Amino acid sequence: MKNKVITLGEILLRLSTPGFARFTQAGSFQALYAGSEANVAASLSHFGIPSAHVTRFPDNDLGKAAVQTLRRYGVDTQHIVFGPGRMAIYFLENGSMQRASRVIYDRFDSAFAHIERGMIDWDNVFAGATWFHWTGITPALSQGAADVCWDAISVARRKGLTVSGDINYRRNLWQYGKTAQDIMPALIAGTDIVVAGIADMENCAGVTGATFEDACRAFMQAFPQVKKITTTIRDSVSSSHNRLTGIVWNGQTLVSSQPYELTHIVDRVGGGDAYMAGLIYGMLTQKSDADTVEFATAASALKHSIEGDVNLVTAEEVEALVKGENVGKLLR
Repeated sequence: MKNKVITLGEILLRLSTPGFARFTQAGSFQALYAGSEANVAASLSHFGIPSAHVTRFPDNDLGKAAVQTLRRYGVDTQHIVFGPGRMAIYFLENGSMQRASRVIYDRFDSAFAHIERGMIDWDNVFAGATWFHWTGITPALSQGAADVCWDAISVARRKGLTVSGDINYRRNLWQYGKTAQDIMPALIAGTDIVVAGIADMENCAGVTGATFEDACRAFMQAFPQVKKITTTIRDSVSSSHNRLTGIVWNGQTLVSSQPYELTHIVDRVGGGDAYMAGLIYGMLTQKSDADTVEFATAASALKHSIEGDVNLVTAEEVEALVKGENVGKLLR
């Protein structure tokens, strides 16, 4: 397949308590490397779509270990840069039953937060690529990261790539003197496919509506470049039991997936990234909107059965779930 997807974003060292232990119980942590955009790239690689991730790592063994992790997932790492700074960290306590999961971030002053214009040659990065994906996490980290993200979108537009953005609003990340509404509208204006709920649209662009469809109509009027808006509806019965449905507004109709009953969840972190990767895969393989959202939601459902942030499943496994085949079976 000739399509190639480029992603941009910070990768963190994930330190999670063993099993379902609480932070106060943990005598050790399991170490993994992951980040929202890199999770998308890794998932696409498992679907057979070539992918490359762009980031800035600390020039130390932790940065090198993170690069090795990406390479094991089949992600192209040739455009990663290194420099002074530290590796961002997040700590995870997996919830169970009625006890919620908890995350503690330690990402201030990271190497990625110090990324600046001129560090990435975007014309070279996008050579042979067809798609660029970013998230609202990146421009929230620093002015330099926001500038680099804007440059990437601008070059991607000029070179004719499709641009997708998961504009997830994270209030606690905007700490460098700018608000989401100062920065995000310019980035959204160059984006074709947007992942956003009503709250994201309001917080990032000041656009809202009584319903998701109403908000999408207003959002597309404000940003005519946007062709599709999508999100997932999650009903959390407990930490161990969720219901998940994907929806897409294509400018004319609202398309929904079948609901997935997710019982005995292993790890829900990265579920949204798995959904995004499924959407990109569906669109690159020219599936209909209905088939795309079905594939994406099934991909996210499978992610909840896998430890870690990355969805380590193939496109064939996702297609089988969409058809209701091999569900819970022992395959030999």
